[in-house]
Order: sequence, then C-alpha cells, then structure tokens
Amino acid sequence: MKFGFDIDDTLIDLRAHAFLLYNKKLGKNVSFKTFQALQRVEIHEPFGLTDEEGYAMWNSTMEEIYFTDCPSFEGAIKTLQALAAQGHDMYYITSRPKQYCAQTKAWMEAQGFPITDGHFFCGMQDAEKVNIIKELALDVYVDDKPTVLETLHDVTTKVILKNQSYNQHVNLPRLYNWQEFQVLIQK
Repeated sequence: MKFGFDIDDTLIDLRAHAFLLYNKKLGKNVSFKTFQALQRVEIHEPFGLTDEEGYAMWNSTMEEIYFTDCPSFEGAIKTLQALAAQGHDMYYITSRPKQYCAQTKAWMEAQGFPITDGHFFCGMQDAEKVNIIKELALDVYVDDKPTVLETLHDVTTKVILKNQSYNQHVNLPRLYNWQEFQVLIQK
C-alpha cells in the first residue's frame, strides 16, 4: 500500500514544542491546558500577541522550532517503521518552507522515520499538497489540517485526521494515537 503523511502536528508534536519554546523565550508560564484548548493552529494568542506579532515570533524562531528537540508523537516512528518493514511505501508531504526541505528530510531520517528517495515532498501550499496526494494515488493519507483533507472528497484515498484541538469540527476518521493506526486503516 501507499501511505502519505503530513509531518508537523501529524507525526511530530510541533505546536506543543513551539508552545514550550514561547513560554521560555517570552518568560511566561502559560499552562499546557491553555494550549490544549486552542481552537486555531496558531499558538500566539495566550501569550498576548497579536496575529502580526505572532507571525513575527513564529518566523523568527522557526529554525529553532523545527530542528531542536521536537518530539514525535508516541508510536509514530515505530508505526511507520513497521509499515515500511511490511513492504509498504511511505510518502511525506509537508508544506514546510522550501529553504528547510533538505534539513527537514535529514532531521526526519535522524529521528528514525523511514524515508525513501523520491518519497519526500516539501515546500508547497495546501492546494499543491492535494495535487501531489492525487498524483501519487495514495491508499491512505494522514494530516491534521482540515483544509487539506476536506478537499480530498473526490479521490479513493482514505483520509485520516490526526486529532488536534483545532480540528474538532471535522467529521472524518480520526487518529487519536499512533498505536491505533493499524486498526484504523483496516476499518
């Protein structure tokens, strides 16, 4: 089978990692419960930042957020390693900025994610992600962003939503933890 995966907030807990960095950099102690209740992808509001200030904060710390000790979700690496060992194809499709593509791929490989040459797509907007998913004719695709998954209604690809606080309004098959992935894809 051909499996496709978004990276940020699907395989790795990027927003939570960034939230902890924001607390440290801004000298704040905003609770993790506040983070878990956010209804937007953006994380700056609990720190009292405007959208403009929040985007500036994200952009100025992006490399630190992406490439420090951001954890993968529990079981994600083992799940993908097991799928690869069973002979399945893994594709990574991320909208991270183009200037970080090579570094992102190397970082993912260093974490233990199985990556095959030609199976790593990076640096595109959401509409381009959708086109790649369609062109690859994936059997299963997992992402956290409703804007990507909701546009895939006209394909045979089984779409799975990685559960996040900001995507609760979407009615799609939902992945709560990576230990349940094998069962979820068989439904």
